[in-house]
Formats: sequence, structure tokens, C-alpha cells
Amino acid sequence: MVEIKIPSPGESITEVEISTWFVNDGDYVEKDQELGEIESDKATLPLIAEASGTVNILIETGNTVSVGTIACTIDTSAAKPVPSDKDKKEKEEKTAEDSSKKSKKESAKEEPESVPATEKAGGSSPVKISPVAKEMMKKHGLSLEDILSGLKRIGKQEVAAVIAASKGSDLSLTQKTEGSREVSRNKLSSLRRKLSERLVAVKNQTAMLTTFNEVDMTTVMDLRKTYQNQFVEKHGIKLGFMSFFAKAVTEALKLHPMVNSYLEQDEIVSPDYYDIGIAVQTEKGLMVPVLRNVETMSLAEIETNIAALADKARKNRISLDELTGGTFTISNGGIFGSMMSTPILNPPQSGILGMHNIVERPVAIRGKVEVRPMMYIALSYDHRVIDGKDSVGFLVRVKEFLEHPSLMLTNGKDPGKILLGL
Repeated sequence: MVEIKIPSPGESITEVEISTWFVNDGDYVEKDQELGEIESDKATLPLIAEASGTVNILIETGNTVSVGTIACTIDTSAAKPVPSDKDKKEKEEKTAEDSSKKSKKESAKEEPESVPATEKAGGSSPVKISPVAKEMMKKHGLSLEDILSGLKRIGKQEVAAVIAASKGSDLSLTQKTEGSREVSRNKLSSLRRKLSERLVAVKNQTAMLTTFNEVDMTTVMDLRKTYQNQFVEKHGIKLGFMSFFAKAVTEALKLHPMVNSYLEQDEIVSPDYYDIGIAVQTEKGLMVPVLRNVETMSLAEIETNIAALADKARKNRISLDELTGGTFTISNGGIFGSMMSTPILNPPQSGILGMHNIVERPVAIRGKVEVRPMMYIALSYDHRVIDGKDSVGFLVRVKEFLEHPSLMLTNGKDPGKILLGL
């Protein structure tokens, strides 16, 4: 018997929760196979099979246990089951079914305009499809047959809608005749509970303020458009906006070190390095993986590291070390359509930058009104550590670096003045 014990997510963590099992009790598992997941208040870790054999689950999903507890055992003397003729037949049928669905989707992609439906009684009856629905079907490779086969049940509402349509009424105006009164309850995960506690603590224990500015994204967008193909060809990854912001923030922190500081008892600690946390939304909540020493990275290295950490966070395979130790955080609410927000601090850090969506707006440029891609940016900061001069100055610097990216190569100094020795 091989015992699979609960691993430690970190030295300060003594208890974890069994969040899910990927296998059933009595299943045969292979060595290095993922058996399940454990979740602490800081990270999620997989349980890995140390040998092949039959698994015996000892702790049910949802239970909280101590680190080192035996979660399951594996009987290595058990022989690997040989697939029966029935299993082989079911596998072959499933493979044939998947191939059939794939061919249907491919034909639907080739003929997205084909929408006639044939009734059992015989005659052919055209089905009206809205442009939006047609575009969705085309995007996901679905035919009309796929849509109709997905309708498992016809209820009172659907019949009433057809009756209304036959009388000349618009289907979209048909009111619902049945309403649900059901509710669902889900237990808070350890990660969500800890996140809730930290958010409340930030509001109660810091003097948090937010200052705003706006950035003309024309130059950054032009750079991406001009060099995107060359960038991908050389570095193997797309050039996004986050790398520009991470670099601009790092350069601005060099000029305003108090924004990179934090309060520790009766001391203000100011690191000489710049570890930038990038907020990532996952199914289990918000996580903030940290990029170490961003001041030493190129834009390509920043993009590569962000992609790797974000992928690990979304797959719940990120380590505790990769989530701790940041000196400043960037949160991008713009990907969800946010126009403006006040991001909340990530303790013990004293500052966090909020990015928002890019919207074309009329702005005054040298006495003329022009339409430019504009983004509102917000800096939330702890006023106990950061004064108004530093907070506003920092945000203005970020704006300047983004509107004139060449300044990031000269430590914020005008290249012309450097050339002239001024």
C-alpha cells in the first residue's frame, strides 16, 4: 500500500480542504496521474499518484484536514484491468460518434447559410434565423440540426411564443408565463474566505484613496500594429498592452520609490527591486501572480512570463511562492468592459494601478479636436505611506511613458536634452 499524504502549500499553512477528486474510489490509476486537488486559503495544489494501482479514497470532498493526513492509498498489487469487449465496443462507438459530430460541424462551417428543416410529417418548412444567431452558429460550427437536437423539451412558453407569432406578434415581445423560485447555495472555498477577509481588512486598516488620469493609447497601438508580426516571429508570443504598462509602472516606480514601499509596524520598507503583481481572474477567484525583477526584463520577457503565470493560475497549478512578495500590482478591468473603477489594495502593498477599456473619444490636440483611443487609469494608494505629490506624480509619469514610450529607454529624460547634453 502506498499512502498519498496531504502536501504542504506553505510553511504557515496547517490545514487544507479537499476541493475535488478526479477519480472514483476503487479506480485503477497510473503513476504520476492527478488524483484530485487540495485548496488552502492561498493556493491550490494537485494530489499526484506515486505509483500505479487501485485507489482507496479516505477523505471525502469538502472536508478540511491537516497537512500530512493520508488522503488516499494505492494498492500497487492490483493488476491493471483489461478492457472487455463491451468497453472496446463502447469506445469505438464513441469515437465514431465524435467523428460524425466533427464532420457535421465541418460541413456546417462550409455551408452556414443552409437552414431548411424537414418535419416528420413530410413537408419542408424554413426556419427563420436572426443574423446574431446565424453568426453564433457559424462561430461555433453548429448546423440547424445541432440546434434543434439540443432542444430537449418544448414547454408552455415555447408553444405560446409560436401562437403569438402566428397572430402577427413579435416572438421577442412574448412574456414569460413561468418563473423560477429556486435558489442554489455553495459553500465558500478556503481561497474565497481568505480573499473576503483580506478585502475587509484593507478597507478597515488602510487610508486608501484613488487618483485618476487618462492616457492617449495612439502611440502604443501604432507600435503594436506596426511590429506585431515581427514581434511574434522573433519571440513566439503576441505583443499585448500589459507589457507596456508593466514597463511604464516600473520606470515610474524608480522615480517615485514611495509608491513601491509598504508599512511594517513603525517602519516604511522601500525595496530596491520591482516585483509587479498581475491580477488574474480564475474560476476560483482573483489571483495575483508576481513577476520578479521586472526592471531587468524586456517587453518580450514580460509577455512570456505573464502568459505562463496566468495559464498556471487558471489551471490551479500556481505555487504559493509565485503568489507572494509583490511590491506593486496592476489590475486590468478593461478586459471586462470597465470604463472606470477604484481598485482595492493588495496588502501589504501601498499602491495598485487599475487599467480600463480603450474608447475612442474627442480630445483637444494642439488646439484642434481629434478622435483618439483613450483609456482612464486609476491609482489606489495608502495615504499613510504615499503623499498626494507622489501619487499624482507617479500616475502622470505612467501616462507620459505610455504616450511617449521612448522615454522608458532614457529613464524619463527627454531624448533631445540628452543629445544636447542639457
